[in-house]
Amino acid sequence: MNDPERARRLRDRYAIAGIGHSKIGKVPGSSALSLLVEAMANAVEDAGLRKDDVDGIVCRGPDDVYTHHQRVGQLLGIDAEFSTTVDNGGASQILSVILAVMAIDAGLCDVVVCGYGRDSWSRTHRSEEKREAVSLVPDEQNASEFGPEFGLFGATAQHAFGARRHMARYGTTQEQLGAVALAFREHASRNPEAYLRDPLTMDEYLGARRVVEPFGLFDCSVPVDAAGAVVVTSMERARTLRHRPAAIRGFGTFNNLRGWAADEHMTTTAAKRSGEKAYAMAGLGPKDVGTAQLYDCFTYMAIVQLEDYGFCAKGEGGPFAASGALRLDGALPTNTSGGQLSEGHCEGMLQILEGVRQVRGELPPERQAPRADVALVSGHGGHTVCHSSLVLARA
Repeated sequence: MNDPERARRLRDRYAIAGIGHSKIGKVPGSSALSLLVEAMANAVEDAGLRKDDVDGIVCRGPDDVYTHHQRVGQLLGIDAEFSTTVDNGGASQILSVILAVMAIDAGLCDVVVCGYGRDSWSRTHRSEEKREAVSLVPDEQNASEFGPEFGLFGATAQHAFGARRHMARYGTTQEQLGAVALAFREHASRNPEAYLRDPLTMDEYLGARRVVEPFGLFDCSVPVDAAGAVVVTSMERARTLRHRPAAIRGFGTFNNLRGWAADEHMTTTAAKRSGEKAYAMAGLGPKDVGTAQLYDCFTYMAIVQLEDYGFCAKGEGGPFAASGALRLDGALPTNTSGGQLSEGHCEGMLQILEGVRQVRGELPPERQAPRADVALVSGHGGHTVCHSSLVLARA
Protein backbone atom coordinates (compact mmCIF):
# COMPACT_ATOMS: atom_id res chain seq x y z
CA MET A 1 0.00 0.00 0.00
CA ASN A 2 1.00 3.62 -0.44
CA ASP A 3 2.85 4.98 2.63
CA PRO A 4 2.33 8.76 2.99
CA GLU A 5 4.92 8.96 5.79
CA ARG A 6 7.68 7.60 3.57
CA ALA A 7 6.65 9.96 0.78
CA ARG A 8 6.58 12.97 3.14
CA ARG A 9 10.27 12.43 3.83
CA LEU A 10 10.94 13.81 0.32
CA ARG A 11 8.76 16.91 0.72
CA ASP A 12 10.55 20.15 -0.21
CA ARG A 13 13.94 18.41 -0.41
CA TYR A 14 14.00 18.64 -4.20
CA ALA A 15 13.08 21.35 -6.66
CA ILE A 16 12.70 22.33 -10.28
CA ALA A 17 15.56 24.75 -10.88
CA GLY A 18 15.22 25.44 -14.61
CA ILE A 19 12.65 25.30 -17.38
CA GLY A 20 12.81 25.53 -21.15
CA HIS A 21 10.76 24.94 -24.25
CA SER A 22 11.23 24.79 -28.00
CA LYS A 23 9.37 26.74 -30.61
CA ILE A 24 5.64 25.94 -30.38
CA GLY A 25 3.32 25.52 -33.36
CA LYS A 26 4.14 24.62 -36.93
CA VAL A 27 7.91 24.07 -37.01
CA PRO A 28 8.86 22.86 -40.50
CA GLY A 29 11.84 20.53 -40.63
CA SER A 30 11.70 19.75 -36.93
CA SER A 31 11.70 16.32 -35.33
CA ALA A 32 10.79 15.09 -31.87
CA LEU A 33 14.50 14.84 -31.11
CA SER A 34 15.46 18.30 -32.33
CA LEU A 35 12.59 19.92 -30.44
CA LEU A 36 13.44 18.13 -27.20
CA VAL A 37 17.15 18.86 -27.42
CA GLU A 38 16.32 22.55 -27.93
CA ALA A 39 14.01 22.55 -24.89
CA MET A 40 16.51 20.70 -22.68
CA ALA A 41 19.36 23.00 -23.61
CA ASN A 42 17.15 25.99 -22.78
CA ALA A 43 16.20 24.47 -19.41
CA VAL A 44 19.82 23.88 -18.45
CA GLU A 45 20.68 27.46 -19.45
CA ASP A 46 17.69 28.80 -17.52
CA ALA A 47 19.01 27.09 -14.39
CA GLY A 48 22.38 28.74 -14.87
CA LEU A 49 24.08 25.39 -15.37
CA ARG A 50 26.28 23.85 -18.06
CA LYS A 51 25.61 20.53 -19.76
CA ASP A 52 28.57 19.07 -17.85
CA ASP A 53 26.61 19.66 -14.64
CA VAL A 54 23.83 17.33 -15.82
CA ASP A 55 24.28 13.66 -14.94
CA GLY A 56 20.73 12.37 -15.42
CA ILE A 57 18.17 12.28 -18.24
CA VAL A 58 14.54 11.13 -17.96
CA CYS A 59 12.41 11.72 -21.02
CA ARG A 60 9.71 10.45 -23.30
CA GLY A 61 9.63 10.53 -27.07
CA PRO A 62 7.50 9.15 -29.89
CA ASP A 63 6.08 5.69 -29.24
CA ASP A 64 8.03 4.23 -32.15
CA VAL A 65 11.50 5.37 -30.99
CA TYR A 66 13.65 2.83 -29.12
CA THR A 67 15.77 3.98 -26.11
CA HIS A 68 14.88 7.60 -26.73
CA HIS A 69 17.03 8.81 -23.81
CA GLN A 70 20.16 7.44 -25.51
CA ARG A 71 19.50 9.53 -28.61
CA VAL A 72 18.85 12.60 -26.51
CA GLY A 73 22.06 12.14 -24.52
CA GLN A 74 24.05 11.68 -27.70
CA LEU A 75 22.73 14.91 -29.21
CA LEU A 76 23.26 16.84 -25.96
CA GLY A 77 26.72 15.38 -25.51
CA ILE A 78 25.96 13.95 -22.05
CA ASP A 79 27.10 10.64 -20.55
CA ALA A 80 24.57 10.10 -17.78
CA GLU A 81 24.91 8.42 -14.41
CA PHE A 82 21.17 7.66 -14.67
CA SER A 83 18.89 7.80 -17.70
CA THR A 84 15.70 6.19 -18.90
CA THR A 85 12.71 6.62 -21.18
CA VAL A 86 9.21 6.74 -19.66
CA ASP A 87 6.13 5.23 -21.32
CA ASN A 88 2.91 6.26 -19.55
CA GLY A 89 1.48 8.47 -22.27
CA GLY A 90 0.47 11.91 -21.01
CA ALA A 91 1.15 10.80 -17.43
CA SER A 92 4.84 10.36 -18.32
CA GLN A 93 5.95 13.95 -17.94
CA ILE A 94 5.17 14.28 -14.22
CA LEU A 95 6.35 10.71 -13.74
CA SER A 96 9.70 11.85 -15.20
CA VAL A 97 9.99 14.44 -12.43
CA ILE A 98 9.06 11.81 -9.83
CA LEU A 99 11.70 9.40 -11.15
CA ALA A 100 14.27 12.20 -11.12
CA VAL A 101 13.57 12.88 -7.44
CA MET A 102 13.80 9.17 -6.63
CA ALA A 103 17.08 8.78 -8.53
CA ILE A 104 18.70 11.80 -6.85
CA ASP A 105 17.46 10.67 -3.44
CA ALA A 106 18.95 7.21 -4.05
CA GLY A 107 22.33 8.77 -4.80
CA LEU A 108 22.34 7.72 -8.44
CA CYS A 109 22.79 11.26 -9.79
CA ASP A 110 22.61 14.93 -8.79
CA VAL A 111 21.11 16.99 -11.63
CA VAL A 112 18.46 15.53 -13.92
CA VAL A 113 16.96 17.07 -17.02
CA CYS A 114 13.45 15.79 -17.81
CA GLY A 115 11.41 16.49 -20.90
CA TYR A 116 9.08 15.57 -23.70
CA GLY A 117 8.87 16.60 -27.32
CA ARG A 118 6.99 15.58 -30.40
CA ASP A 119 6.45 16.92 -33.89
CA SER A 120 2.71 16.43 -33.48
CA TRP A 121 1.53 19.01 -36.04
CA SER A 122 3.93 17.74 -38.67
CA ARG A 123 3.06 14.10 -38.00
CA THR A 124 -0.66 14.69 -38.34
CA HIS A 125 -0.36 16.73 -41.55
CA ARG A 126 1.81 14.47 -43.68
CA SER A 127 -1.25 13.31 -45.58
CA GLU A 128 -5.01 13.88 -45.62
CA GLU A 129 -5.48 10.43 -44.06
CA LYS A 130 -3.16 11.37 -41.16
CA ARG A 131 -4.91 14.72 -40.73
CA GLU A 132 -8.32 13.08 -40.44
CA ALA A 133 -7.12 10.42 -38.01
CA VAL A 134 -5.25 12.93 -35.79
CA SER A 135 -3.45 9.97 -34.20
CA LEU A 136 0.08 10.09 -32.85
CA VAL A 137 0.20 6.35 -32.18
CA PRO A 138 1.91 4.22 -34.85
CA ASP A 139 -0.57 2.20 -36.90
CA GLU A 140 0.89 -1.12 -35.78
CA GLN A 141 0.10 -0.25 -32.16
CA ASN A 142 -3.58 0.43 -32.76
CA ALA A 143 -6.27 -2.13 -32.00
CA SER A 144 -6.83 -4.59 -34.82
CA GLU A 145 -10.59 -4.87 -34.27
CA PHE A 146 -13.52 -2.82 -32.96
CA GLY A 147 -11.80 0.33 -34.18
CA PRO A 148 -12.34 2.64 -37.16
CA GLU A 149 -14.69 0.23 -38.90
CA PHE A 150 -17.11 0.82 -36.00
CA GLY A 151 -16.52 4.57 -35.89
CA LEU A 152 -14.05 4.47 -33.00
CA PHE A 153 -11.34 6.91 -34.05
CA GLY A 154 -8.79 7.03 -31.28
CA ALA A 155 -8.63 9.24 -28.21
CA THR A 156 -11.34 11.68 -29.30
CA ALA A 157 -14.00 9.00 -29.46
CA GLN A 158 -12.82 7.33 -26.25
CA HIS A 159 -13.10 10.56 -24.29
CA ALA A 160 -16.40 11.38 -25.99
CA PHE A 161 -17.88 8.29 -24.34
CA GLY A 162 -16.81 9.68 -20.97
CA ALA A 163 -18.19 13.12 -21.74
CA ARG A 164 -21.55 11.67 -22.77
CA ARG A 165 -21.71 9.60 -19.59
CA HIS A 166 -20.89 12.63 -17.45
CA MET A 167 -23.55 14.70 -19.22
CA ALA A 168 -26.17 11.99 -18.79
CA ARG A 169 -25.37 11.35 -15.15
CA TYR A 170 -24.79 14.88 -13.87
CA GLY A 171 -26.52 17.15 -16.36
CA THR A 172 -23.30 18.68 -17.67
CA THR A 173 -24.10 20.92 -20.65
CA GLN A 174 -22.40 21.90 -23.86
CA GLU A 175 -22.16 25.48 -22.63
CA GLN A 176 -20.32 24.30 -19.51
CA LEU A 177 -17.78 22.51 -21.69
CA GLY A 178 -17.55 25.73 -23.66
CA ALA A 179 -16.75 27.70 -20.51
CA VAL A 180 -13.55 25.67 -20.21
CA ALA A 181 -12.53 26.39 -23.80
CA LEU A 182 -13.27 30.11 -23.46
CA ALA A 183 -11.36 30.52 -20.18
CA PHE A 184 -8.27 28.81 -21.53
CA ARG A 185 -8.39 30.78 -24.77
CA GLU A 186 -8.57 33.99 -22.75
CA HIS A 187 -5.40 32.93 -20.94
CA ALA A 188 -3.71 32.00 -24.22
CA SER A 189 -4.47 35.48 -25.61
CA ARG A 190 -2.06 36.84 -22.98
CA ASN A 191 0.65 34.28 -23.74
CA PRO A 192 2.82 35.27 -26.70
CA GLU A 193 4.04 31.66 -27.08
CA ALA A 194 0.54 30.13 -27.39
CA TYR A 195 -0.46 28.64 -30.73
CA LEU A 196 -4.10 29.83 -30.66
CA ARG A 197 -4.50 33.37 -29.33
CA ASP A 198 -7.49 34.77 -31.21
CA PRO A 199 -10.52 35.59 -29.03
CA LEU A 200 -13.18 32.87 -28.83
CA THR A 201 -16.87 33.55 -28.15
CA MET A 202 -19.52 31.12 -26.97
CA ASP A 203 -21.35 31.47 -30.30
CA GLU A 204 -18.16 30.55 -32.15
CA TYR A 205 -17.59 27.63 -29.80
CA LEU A 206 -21.14 26.28 -30.23
CA GLY A 207 -21.09 26.78 -33.99
CA ALA A 208 -17.77 25.04 -34.59
CA ARG A 209 -17.47 21.97 -36.77
CA ARG A 210 -18.42 18.79 -34.91
CA VAL A 211 -15.71 16.15 -34.41
CA VAL A 212 -17.18 13.35 -32.25
CA GLU A 213 -20.32 14.22 -30.28
CA PRO A 214 -20.40 16.00 -27.92
CA PHE A 215 -17.03 17.41 -28.97
CA GLY A 216 -16.69 20.19 -31.48
CA LEU A 217 -13.45 21.62 -32.79
CA PHE A 218 -12.75 23.76 -29.73
CA ASP A 219 -13.33 20.90 -27.29
CA CYS A 220 -10.20 19.19 -28.63
CA SER A 221 -6.60 20.02 -27.83
CA VAL A 222 -4.53 21.29 -30.74
CA PRO A 223 -1.56 19.24 -32.03
CA VAL A 224 1.63 21.30 -32.31
CA ASP A 225 5.31 20.73 -32.84
CA ALA A 226 6.70 21.44 -29.37
CA ALA A 227 8.88 20.29 -26.50
CA GLY A 228 9.38 21.26 -22.89
CA ALA A 229 11.98 20.41 -20.26
CA VAL A 230 12.79 20.95 -16.59
CA VAL A 231 15.91 20.59 -14.47
CA VAL A 232 15.45 18.73 -11.17
CA THR A 233 18.01 18.86 -8.38
CA SER A 234 18.23 19.10 -4.60
CA MET A 235 16.67 22.12 -2.92
CA GLU A 236 20.05 22.93 -1.39
CA ARG A 237 21.65 23.21 -4.81
CA ALA A 238 18.64 24.86 -6.43
CA ARG A 239 18.84 27.76 -3.96
CA THR A 240 22.31 28.63 -5.31
CA LEU A 241 21.15 28.83 -8.93
CA ARG A 242 19.68 31.55 -11.12
CA HIS A 243 15.95 31.47 -10.28
CA ARG A 244 13.75 31.05 -7.25
CA PRO A 245 13.28 27.25 -7.00
CA ALA A 246 9.89 25.62 -7.45
CA ALA A 247 9.76 23.25 -4.49
CA ILE A 248 8.48 19.75 -5.22
CA ARG A 249 6.12 19.49 -2.28
CA GLY A 250 4.10 16.44 -3.27
CA PHE A 251 3.43 13.94 -6.00
CA GLY A 252 1.39 10.85 -6.68
CA THR A 253 0.41 8.36 -9.34
CA PHE A 254 -2.42 5.94 -9.93
CA ASN A 255 -3.32 3.85 -12.96
CA ASN A 256 -6.77 2.41 -13.72
CA LEU A 257 -5.23 -0.41 -15.72
CA ARG A 258 -8.48 -2.37 -15.93
CA GLY A 259 -9.51 0.07 -18.63
CA TRP A 260 -11.51 3.15 -19.53
CA ALA A 261 -14.79 1.22 -19.71
CA ALA A 262 -14.38 -0.57 -16.36
CA ASP A 263 -16.29 0.50 -13.25
CA GLU A 264 -16.71 4.32 -13.14
CA HIS A 265 -13.34 5.12 -14.70
CA MET A 266 -14.85 7.55 -17.22
CA THR A 267 -16.44 9.76 -14.59
CA THR A 268 -14.07 9.21 -11.65
CA THR A 269 -10.64 8.98 -13.19
CA ALA A 270 -7.29 7.89 -11.75
CA ALA A 271 -6.79 11.57 -10.87
CA LYS A 272 -8.72 10.96 -7.65
CA ARG A 273 -6.31 8.42 -6.15
CA SER A 274 -3.28 10.10 -7.69
CA GLY A 275 -4.30 13.46 -6.24
CA GLU A 276 -4.99 12.02 -2.80
CA LYS A 277 -1.41 10.73 -2.69
CA ALA A 278 0.02 14.08 -3.82
CA TYR A 279 -2.03 16.00 -1.24
CA ALA A 280 -1.01 13.60 1.53
CA MET A 281 2.68 13.94 0.70
CA ALA A 282 2.40 17.73 0.48
CA GLY A 283 0.38 18.05 3.68
CA LEU A 284 -2.07 20.21 1.74
CA GLY A 285 -5.56 20.03 0.29
CA PRO A 286 -7.55 21.53 -2.56
CA LYS A 287 -8.20 24.78 -0.66
CA ASP A 288 -4.45 25.41 -0.45
CA VAL A 289 -3.99 25.35 -4.23
CA GLY A 290 -3.79 28.79 -5.84
CA THR A 291 -3.57 27.67 -9.47
CA ALA A 292 -4.15 24.40 -11.34
CA GLN A 293 -2.51 23.29 -14.57
CA LEU A 294 -4.67 20.39 -15.73
CA TYR A 295 -4.24 17.90 -18.54
CA ASP A 296 -6.91 19.27 -20.88
CA CYS A 297 -6.77 16.92 -23.84
CA PHE A 298 -10.52 17.65 -24.08
CA THR A 299 -12.76 20.13 -22.27
CA TYR A 300 -14.54 17.32 -20.46
CA MET A 301 -11.26 16.08 -18.94
CA ALA A 302 -10.73 19.45 -17.29
CA ILE A 303 -14.20 19.24 -15.75
CA VAL A 304 -13.85 15.70 -14.45
CA GLN A 305 -10.42 16.44 -12.96
CA LEU A 306 -11.73 19.52 -11.15
CA GLU A 307 -14.06 17.10 -9.37
CA ASP A 308 -11.51 14.32 -8.85
CA TYR A 309 -8.97 16.71 -7.30
CA GLY A 310 -11.61 17.99 -4.87
CA PHE A 311 -12.02 21.54 -6.15
CA CYS A 312 -15.75 20.88 -6.34
CA ALA A 313 -18.08 17.96 -5.67
CA LYS A 314 -18.58 15.14 -8.15
CA GLY A 315 -21.03 16.30 -10.80
CA GLU A 316 -20.42 20.01 -10.11
CA GLY A 317 -17.46 20.50 -12.43
CA GLY A 318 -19.64 21.98 -15.17
CA PRO A 319 -21.28 24.66 -12.99
CA PHE A 320 -17.90 25.37 -11.38
CA ALA A 321 -16.35 26.09 -14.79
CA ALA A 322 -19.38 28.10 -15.93
CA SER A 323 -19.14 30.28 -12.80
CA GLY A 324 -15.90 31.82 -14.09
CA ALA A 325 -13.81 29.99 -11.49
CA LEU A 326 -11.14 28.98 -14.02
CA ARG A 327 -10.35 32.50 -15.17
CA LEU A 328 -7.36 34.42 -13.89
CA ASP A 329 -9.56 36.42 -11.51
CA GLY A 330 -11.62 33.37 -10.55
CA ALA A 331 -11.54 31.05 -7.56
CA LEU A 332 -9.04 28.68 -9.24
CA PRO A 333 -7.04 30.15 -12.15
CA THR A 334 -6.53 27.12 -14.36
CA ASN A 335 -4.31 26.46 -17.37
CA THR A 336 -3.06 30.00 -17.22
CA SER A 337 -0.88 29.64 -20.34
CA GLY A 338 -3.83 28.43 -22.44
CA GLY A 339 -3.49 24.71 -21.80
CA GLN A 340 -3.43 22.07 -24.47
CA LEU A 341 -6.68 23.46 -25.86
CA SER A 342 -5.02 26.75 -26.90
CA GLU A 343 -1.32 26.94 -26.04
CA GLY A 344 -0.71 23.58 -27.71
CA HIS A 345 -0.82 19.87 -26.99
CA CYS A 346 2.57 18.75 -25.68
CA GLU A 347 1.16 15.92 -23.54
CA GLY A 348 1.20 17.88 -20.29
CA MET A 349 4.82 19.04 -20.41
CA LEU A 350 3.95 22.69 -20.94
CA GLN A 351 1.60 22.54 -17.94
CA ILE A 352 4.58 21.69 -15.72
CA LEU A 353 6.48 24.69 -17.07
CA GLU A 354 3.52 26.99 -16.40
CA GLY A 355 3.20 25.66 -12.86
CA VAL A 356 6.85 26.53 -12.26
CA ARG A 357 6.41 30.02 -13.75
CA GLN A 358 3.44 30.69 -11.52
CA VAL A 359 5.11 29.66 -8.25
CA ARG A 360 8.25 31.59 -9.19
CA GLY A 361 6.03 34.68 -9.35
CA GLU A 362 7.99 36.13 -12.29
CA LEU A 363 5.19 36.44 -14.87
CA PRO A 364 3.80 39.79 -16.05
CA PRO A 365 0.82 41.00 -13.98
CA GLU A 366 -1.65 40.14 -16.76
CA ARG A 367 -0.56 36.48 -16.58
CA GLN A 368 0.25 35.99 -12.91
CA ALA A 369 -2.35 34.23 -10.77
CA PRO A 370 -3.12 36.29 -7.63
CA ARG A 371 -2.45 33.43 -5.21
CA ALA A 372 0.16 31.19 -6.81
CA ASP A 373 2.25 30.03 -3.88
CA VAL A 374 0.96 26.48 -4.52
CA ALA A 375 0.30 24.98 -7.96
CA LEU A 376 -1.20 21.61 -8.81
CA VAL A 377 -0.24 20.00 -12.14
CA SER A 378 -1.81 16.88 -13.61
CA GLY A 379 -0.89 14.35 -16.28
CA HIS A 380 -3.28 11.89 -17.92
CA GLY A 381 -2.81 9.31 -20.63
CA GLY A 382 -1.58 5.81 -21.38
CA HIS A 383 -4.73 4.81 -23.29
CA THR A 384 -6.77 7.02 -20.92
CA VAL A 385 -5.99 5.11 -17.70
CA CYS A 386 -2.66 6.42 -16.30
CA HIS A 387 -2.46 9.51 -14.13
CA SER A 388 0.19 11.49 -12.27
CA SER A 389 -0.02 14.53 -10.00
CA LEU A 390 2.52 17.13 -8.92
CA VAL A 391 2.25 19.81 -6.21
CA LEU A 392 4.72 22.67 -6.60
CA ALA A 393 5.27 25.42 -4.05
CA ARG A 394 7.05 28.74 -3.84
CA ALA A 395 10.34 28.26 -2.01
